[in-house]
Amino acid sequence: MRYWIALFSLINLLALSACQSAPTAPAGGGTSTTSDNGAPGSDRYSQKHDAAPSDRQSALQTVNPAPIYEPKSRYGNHSPYRVYGVSYTVMDSANDYIADGTASWYGSKFHGHRTSSGEAYDMYKLSAAHKTLPLPTWAKVTNLDNGKSTIVRVNDRGPFHSERLIDLSWAAAVKLGIDQQGTGRVRVEAITVAADNGSGQSVAAALNSPPPAASSSELYLQLGAFSQIQSAQNLVANIRSQFQWPVVIRPTAPIYRVWLGPFTTTDERDTARQSLAEAGFDAVNAAP
Repeated sequence: MRYWIALFSLINLLALSACQSAPTAPAGGGTSTTSDNGAPGSDRYSQKHDAAPSDRQSALQTVNPAPIYEPKSRYGNHSPYRVYGVSYTVMDSANDYIADGTASWYGSKFHGHRTSSGEAYDMYKLSAAHKTLPLPTWAKVTNLDNGKSTIVRVNDRGPFHSERLIDLSWAAAVKLGIDQQGTGRVRVEAITVAADNGSGQSVAAALNSPPPAASSSELYLQLGAFSQIQSAQNLVANIRSQFQWPVVIRPTAPIYRVWLGPFTTTDERDTARQSLAEAGFDAVNAAP
């Protein structure tokens, strides 16, 4: 009897020791983790290698999200944290953040798994991972080689490679045209969003800054210009309920301009202009 009691106690002790020494599993899509032991838990994924869905066209039609005010996530903002022996300090605020660097992307291997903010990663949504931006942060990402841009919601940590700035969802990478080569040169501009006192609406202080010089050839349609952001937001909601083209608000104080695009050719823009006119939208002008 004493033998079995001693054996049972030893098994319990070993199990407890294993639990206490197990490293923290990664919370995010790629290799997000707060452990100092590399990327523990990476074997939890059912796929050995990352991959992309075959339907790129659906990703190209993904509409840019409208940034809204959100408080910091309960998870993913612990600072400092360590990965692969490197310590990272999360920024207190994303205000005025602009950086150029290399973007990569992650796809089906991580789809459905928990991000650093605790949300499930969805490769079909426009999201991203960043090492130090607060979670969540809205950002505009522009491909510096072709001028294409998209808006993403940063809700994950990574990529933990010194030469990479941001890890995009597969859909965001497709919209920027970097999914097939794997990486691309990008500019990341944080979008400052503040709560509107009293109305309950969210006001984006810098929904979209002017695109960098590389994107000067982009074509847009201006649908309206308003002195109140609520009027601009109402038009954006109306457009998005009827069409799949990207539509954004470009604030140039004290005016809020609603732009549709970008379009790759003038023929594409003219087709959109005709469709809008047939739907009853007047005074659609080319921009810029």
